Amino acid sequence: FVNSVWCGVHSDPKHLVSQVLDTRRKSYLQYEVSLVRDIRDREFKVFSDAGRVMRPVFTVQQEDDHESGIAKGALVLTKDLVNKLAKEQAEPPEDPSMKIGWEGLIRAGTIEYLDAEEEETAMICMTPEDLDLYRMQKAGYVVDDDKTDDPNRRLKTKTNPTTHMYTQGEIHP
Repeated sequence: FVNSVWCGVHSDPKHLVSQVLDTRRKSYLQYEVSLVRDIRDREFKVFSDAGRVMRPVFTVQQEDDHESGIAKGALVLTKDLVNKLAKEQAEPPEDPSMKIGWEGLIRAGTIEYLDAEEEETAMICMTPEDLDLYRMQKAGYVVDDDKTDDPNRRLKTKTNPTTHMYTQGEIHP
């Protein structure tokens, strides 16, 4: 479906969804386009109409990327990119086209915008630490609960064992 109009069928929907998501993350498709795969109804919906409320989230790498060195299940936002942003903030480039900024993060695929319908099919982790704990659990490590008596510590929920994979992360929970 494209903007609620039926377009056709595809023999490999999982591959189609991953390819279209990849084109959006590489900015070939506008970042405002919403992509929703409903496995239960066996539908793939693309929304590009105006008036949808969207919010930004960090992108989580879905497959190992040997070119960039980002492992499956890690944030696409790297320390290298954060350092470039900090340097840009301290010393703005003379050429405006060399500026990274928010738009550069979107073009790099580190930030995605989700609308309400796409958010229903997303698995969003609250913090990067939760993402690291999840990856450690999936690798077979035993993760101990934090048993400190600090009344001001942040409470963490236990990872649901049925969670298959996180797809995005909150920018500021």
